[in-house]
Amino acid sequence: MRIFKKPFSYGLRKKRRDIPDGLWSKCPKCSHMIFKKILEENFYVCLKCGYHFSLGCWERIDMVCDKGTFREIAKDIASCDPINFSGPKTYPQKLNEAMKETGLKEAAIVGEAKINGRDLTLGVTDSRFIMGSMGSVVGEKITRIIEVSLSKNLPLVIISGSGGGARMYEGMLSLMQMAKTSGALSYLKQKNIPFISVLTNPTMAGVMASFAGLGDVIVAEPGALIGFTGPRVIKQTIKEDLPKEFQTSEFNLGHGLIDMVVHRRDLKPTLDKLLYYLT
Repeated sequence: MRIFKKPFSYGLRKKRRDIPDGLWSKCPKCSHMIFKKILEENFYVCLKCGYHFSLGCWERIDMVCDKGTFREIAKDIASCDPINFSGPKTYPQKLNEAMKETGLKEAAIVGEAKINGRDLTLGVTDSRFIMGSMGSVVGEKITRIIEVSLSKNLPLVIISGSGGGARMYEGMLSLMQMAKTSGALSYLKQKNIPFISVLTNPTMAGVMASFAGLGDVIVAEPGALIGFTGPRVIKQTIKEDLPKEFQTSEFNLGHGLIDMVVHRRDLKPTLDKLLYYLT
């Protein structure tokens, strides 16, 4: 009787299946496959097309601040359900899901830190937490870090990543945060304390129309979507084709809305220079 052996390729296929998952990432813009370790070393920027991957707030803090210098404040504030929002999911359900997915209590983290030895106050919003939208807690945290800047005479940097604007689940209370944060920033201007606003993809709606758009210097990452209403809604409303790269960082720089576009790897030294000149 003849015995047939298994083909040699069988063992190779088996070995391929044993390779751990999660070692590679696919660029959302150009579909280029990137080894995750290399992507991390390149500040989560695609090596082929320069696409800047989305980052969580703690990753941004680690990239910008001197190691071990960030001290968080107002970390135990949590949202309530002021208007008893009802829908397919309740507001508390949405909050609990966001907390489990991100490990955060809210869409913003604020505190004191150092950049190349320079003291500053820092706020970061995270687009993973209900699109980084601004409810009463986010507004309160941003206001509190502004007050720390005032009391200690420290420059303020806020890195915004909010595609959700004001948080509809809190009704008018969320819209009030636009005026609240903007009013608090006016006191910084009176005392000539610098505020640098860093815009990442996306920074939209009520956040862009309040504190994110009020920096003494406004910096943006390449290719970030920046505006109030999204381009799709605008196109449907005015029934006209929009300019090429409408609402990107580069488009807004060319039209005077922002001051500079900075690659992520250059953000920390750029902030250091700006803080040196402004203080």
